[in-house]
Amino acid sequence: MTEKKNSQFPKHFLWGASTASHQIEGGNHNQWSVWELENAKAKAAQAEYHYNDFPSWDFIEADAKDPDNYVSGDLADHYNHYKEDFDFLTKMNMNAYRFSIEWSRVEPREGAWNIEAITHYKQYLAELRKREIEPVVTLFHFTLPIWFTDMGGFEKRANVKYFVRYAEKIVHELGSDMRYIITINEPEVYAFESYYLQEWPPNQNSIWKYLRVINNMARGHKKAAKIIHSMNRKFRVSIAKNSVYAYPGDSAWLSRVSANVIQYFQDDFIIKKFIKSCDFLGVNYYFTNRVYGYRIHNPDIKTSDLHWDLQPADIEFVIERLNRKYKLPIMITENGLADAKDQHREWWIKETIIALQKSIAAGAEVLGYLHWSLMDNFEWAYGKWPRFGLVAIDYKTGKRTLRTSAAWYGRVLKRLRGL
Repeated sequence: MTEKKNSQFPKHFLWGASTASHQIEGGNHNQWSVWELENAKAKAAQAEYHYNDFPSWDFIEADAKDPDNYVSGDLADHYNHYKEDFDFLTKMNMNAYRFSIEWSRVEPREGAWNIEAITHYKQYLAELRKREIEPVVTLFHFTLPIWFTDMGGFEKRANVKYFVRYAEKIVHELGSDMRYIITINEPEVYAFESYYLQEWPPNQNSIWKYLRVINNMARGHKKAAKIIHSMNRKFRVSIAKNSVYAYPGDSAWLSRVSANVIQYFQDDFIIKKFIKSCDFLGVNYYFTNRVYGYRIHNPDIKTSDLHWDLQPADIEFVIERLNRKYKLPIMITENGLADAKDQHREWWIKETIIALQKSIAAGAEVLGYLHWSLMDNFEWAYGKWPRFGLVAIDYKTGKRTLRTSAAWYGRVLKRLRGL
């Protein structure tokens, strides 16, 4: 990055990182932790079949074949070490942090609120405010209390009221220290992985349940947003939508039509169900899909450890398209890559910052950029081996180490923020 102080970023632009409770806290008991124990051995046995064509296979093989990889367990024990972890935000000159409240901690049994957990999250927010770090709070990031899933979870419309009640409780208890609220993270990803691909609990394959779950989450979001707005107009509410940019790889009619259809169902079909109750649009961006005919063929010149094609600059097109279509401010709520050897992260961040500058120069209102993830995390069905963190975690000792790319990023943020 250049030393130019006129960076084109607004004065109060949010620069930060993102996490999710189950992926870093450790010690959770929810539908995911139960599912992990039931499926860890099978996941380990299937690892070579699923991942042996990944360029990263040589160095992930041992972890991927280990059943313990698929059990979250204590992880980084962020629940007890959050103050130490927040110090890394300060070291990187960040002024924002996105995290999720763990519903299963706050309401471990239906209607029974855990005061100790609520107090923990109050202290958590207070520590962020003490460091002048803006919290971006997520209410549902893929994990649910067991009592809720035993009732059918989001499959049943009658259960939406429990999510709305939980949202109201959290904002009532913690709202004095929060402003930005994400009700639901990636609703389409949760529904697709859980109710169609059968990769996540409850491992069902039903397009009708997929649609029903999406629609019920949209109801939950709308009802929660209405209540949150009635409590105080300072609150700015959204979802976090995973957006995959789709483009035709050639000028053929079929390629252009296919790319448009993919883009519609990937983005707009979902966003339209939620957008009227959003004050801004949270956007998660990880990859692009290049379409030839009706198939996706990505260049794969650079790939992450998860074998995702890396096209960071394309976030510009994602932002500008969503800005034109929905005319709302945009916050990048997740963006990053699995890169254990820290080979591509600096390049990824540099390309992303340039793309953000171009989007803002083109007229898009961008509120902030939150990199995924602050620290290495439990990457759902992949387990612990994908390393997304700016901070590396040794899961055996708990030692935290700022990666070289993260130290570089901190220096860039110091210049961009004029510190």
